[in-house]
Amino acid sequence: MSALEWLAVAISALSVWLTVIRTPWCWPIGLVGVVLYGWLFFGVRLYSDALLQGVFAVLQLYGWWQWTRGGQRHDGRQVSNLGGRGQLIGLACGALGALALGSVMAHFTDAEQPWLDAALAAFSLVAQAWMARKYLQCWPLWLAIDVVYVGLYLVKDLNLTALLYAGFVVLAALGWRQWRADPALAK
Repeated sequence: MSALEWLAVAISALSVWLTVIRTPWCWPIGLVGVVLYGWLFFGVRLYSDALLQGVFAVLQLYGWWQWTRGGQRHDGRQVSNLGGRGQLIGLACGALGALALGSVMAHFTDAEQPWLDAALAAFSLVAQAWMARKYLQCWPLWLAIDVVYVGLYLVKDLNLTALLYAGFVVLAALGWRQWRADPALAK
């Protein structure tokens, strides 16, 4: 386990905890975490995950803006439910993204686990976009994604990162519970 992995784990764990408690500081702290993980994943040839971190960097900025300036009154988004149609569209986009990225990674790179890595990356983008807009449904999707990531990182001998993602599973369950209790959902 490298110092880079230790630092990325600590910053990422802090960022997700801040997301659970709905503090906008989760976004700039998360930005530091995704930059560190982009570097780490590139080094172990998880190229889809490395690419994902670059997109996450943009989504971190988008989420920060949404949580502080988004919404109808531009005073920050409130927790809300994403309708069934929106969920289906998001999941379909994740599936199409997984197929496209998996195909590129399988045919044009020496990526390890190209299809699984691509699927996790694509669905992570969906979950992150939902989180940026404070949709409650981001949490069950994160829960499923993080469970699979634990296995992938164990296979890649990124044991500390696997432990982090096991913690993310717990935080996703906690986030789902916390956000469901938000008074904004009762409106």
